[in-house]
This record gives sequence, structure tokens and C-alpha cells, in this order.
Amino acid sequence: MNAIIIEDEKLSAEHLGNLLKKIDASIAITQIFDSIRQSIDAFKNGIKADILFVDIHLADGLSFEIFKEFSVDTPIIFTTAYDEYAIRAFKLNSVDYLLKPVGLEELRNALDKFNKYNRNDQSLMIENIVRAYQNMNNQYKSRFMIKTGENIISVKTGNISHFIFEDGIVILVTKTNNHYPVDFTLVQLESMLDPIEFFRINRKVVININAIQKTGTYFNSRLKINAPFLNDDDSVVSRERVPGFKEWLGM
Repeated sequence: MNAIIIEDEKLSAEHLGNLLKKIDASIAITQIFDSIRQSIDAFKNGIKADILFVDIHLADGLSFEIFKEFSVDTPIIFTTAYDEYAIRAFKLNSVDYLLKPVGLEELRNALDKFNKYNRNDQSLMIENIVRAYQNMNNQYKSRFMIKTGENIISVKTGNISHFIFEDGIVILVTKTNNHYPVDFTLVQLESMLDPIEFFRINRKVVININAIQKTGTYFNSRLKINAPFLNDDDSVVSRERVPGFKEWLGM
């Protein structure tokens, strides 16, 4: 069986591929796409598979856009990092999905369901999952999957202090001062994170509002914040971002 994975988190895609191999060594991951545009181009060029594993929230938008622009009759198993509210919405609409971090038995059950799949239900399934997604309260990223050694851990956004760009990579810093590299740019993170909770204060830092302990004036019409694990230079709000920052804080 040939499978295609559409997933913009490299570690999540690798994790899913490894689980599939454990379940059935004959499953071949023929392609991994990390964006809507890349996926649409591939389908238009005639790429085929027996099953698709599709993350809902990609860096360049919602993966539903793929199926609006190009009709795909291949069975789909969606993946999502959303919480219990989302699970209820998916179940009410009889939509198959995998909740991240994906577990071995959950994946095995989804594949069993795939083997009994009726292709006539494909268009209805996509309609139902779009409806379920639109009914969710939160459409922003709720967690990040982080690889540490041989393990993959889940870090909820509420446990993140800030993201910082250092030495060519973006680092996720938790409230307990754990540091993890992530495969996203700060620009991508700005669109993925809830703007009520996170703000980009300068070219290097996106910060969680709950990490800010104090804010004060700084020279050259800038502001400076006090936040754990940020040095003096990185804690300065750049001048062009000050108006938006004040509005964000309700100042």
C-alpha cells in the first residue's frame, strides 16, 4: 500500500511514518508534502496513492484548500492537535481523524477502518470535517511536537514562554527554561499562534503574554519588558512594533 503524508512538521511526519512501518512493513511512504501549494501541484501532475494522511493546519493555510481546488478520491485520514472540544466535533460528524501525538493503536484502528472504507463516502466526509472544523472555538496551534533523543514530546502553547531566533534556528523556550529547536520561522509562527496570547516584539522574539512580568519605557521611543529567560537586548520592543504591542497589552 502506498501512502502520502501532508504535514508541515517534519518530526510529526517522521513519527507517523515510523508507526506505519511498525504496523505494516509493506506500507510505502511515497511522498511527504509540507504545504497546500506543493500538494495541489503534485495532484495536478497525476501523483497517486492508496491513502492520504493530512494535517489540517499547514503553514500556508488549512489543508481543506487542497480539496477545494483539486478533487481527490483517495481515502483520507486527517490529523489534528486540537483538544477534547475538537474530538467531540469530529465524532458528531462521523469523521475519521488522529489526534496528535499519534499513538500506535489509534493508527492501527484507523487503518482497519480504511480497509472497510466506502469510497462513495469521500466527498461527504470532507464536507463533514470542514463543518466540524469551522465549529471549533480555537483555530490556532495548541501544541508543538518536539523530538528529544528517541522520544517525541508534546509541549502545549500555554507552557511556552517565548520563541527566539538564534544562530540561524528558532528555539522554543518553555516556562521551565527548556530549550527546543522548531522547524518554523518566526513569520510562520505569527500566523499559527493565537494573537491574543503571543506577540512578536522584535525581529528575534515572539513572546507569550503570560511571560511578561513588567513593561517600561526605553530610549529611542521603544519599550522594554521583564520576562524570564530573556536577556536585555532581546527584551526590547522595537519602535515600529510599540503601537501594536500597547494595543495588545491594553495599555
